[in-house]
Amino acid sequence: MQPSRPTVSIIMPVLNEAETIAEALVPLQTLRAHGAEVIVVDGGSCDATLAQARAGCDLAISAPRGRACQMNAGALHARADILLFLHADTRLPEAAIPSIRYALGLGETWGRFDVRITGAHRMLRVVAQMMNWRSRLTGIATGDQAIFCKRDAFRSVGGYPEQPLMEDIALSRALKRITRPVCLDRRVVTSGRRWEKHGVWKTIALMWRLRAAYALGADPVSLARQYGYGP
Repeated sequence: MQPSRPTVSIIMPVLNEAETIAEALVPLQTLRAHGAEVIVVDGGSCDATLAQARAGCDLAISAPRGRACQMNAGALHARADILLFLHADTRLPEAAIPSIRYALGLGETWGRFDVRITGAHRMLRVVAQMMNWRSRLTGIATGDQAIFCKRDAFRSVGGYPEQPLMEDIALSRALKRITRPVCLDRRVVTSGRRWEKHGVWKTIALMWRLRAAYALGADPVSLARQYGYGP
């Protein structure tokens, strides 16, 4: 007998997350028990990320490094009609799946959650609020906001452009041509570790500069190097 079709496919791109991936998957086990599938896509880790992930997901696969490539690979294996792209350091709110299904069941095509960034620095709360406001104003979502969409819409726009940075903005622009996103006010919680590691103010300035450069047509490969992504 074939297993029942999942309601939502949660796709998580990972790289060198062996120490944290098992913990990241724990909150998703209740969702799996209620019909969601979890797909972990490794981008060529040099540690035991895949081995640590297998017990906590429905499918663990490898793909070329890069979030866009990895998420596209996960989408190809997804069995549900709804795709949810979740970073490994982001936690979903309670009732995330019913909220998504309700919104898309009303005829919406795609959307995202509001976000809260954890960390000691007070400015992280301001950063999160600015991200949420900007997203509502522009109709552009970031990966930290856990983008979700109907699988047919994702396929119709060609998935994520396989570029090393700003792939979330590019996907948002493509989906926005179909319809604006539904913005769920339930908050996902994402880690502020990168912000605090590199300096909150410095990271804010860097991200605004990179986003402005991308809007003006800068090469995502060059921007990725400036952001700190290695080859």
